[in-house]
Amino acid sequence: MPDMHRHEVDEVTCREFVELVSAYWEGALSEERMELVEEHLVICDSCKTYLEQMELTVEALPEAGGREPVPEETERVLLSAFRNWKARD
Repeated sequence: MPDMHRHEVDEVTCREFVELVSAYWEGALSEERMELVEEHLVICDSCKTYLEQMELTVEALPEAGGREPVPEETERVLLSAFRNWKARD
């Protein structure tokens, strides 16, 4: 995932953290961006709490029961909409 948000000051905002949290978990950030995210977590209790809540949610998902497969057309439309939304940023 490319680092789409650049600032004159190297920092990660709360909004950026929320957008980057999946890439952070997956280890898909550059080393520099990973360090900036981790620095942000040290100083931002709200984002630290958000990360903890997301981790608990992900851990609970397998216990939520069986899931129905998403129809291919629905998946295609949703992925297209998401990509178009991200391209506008």
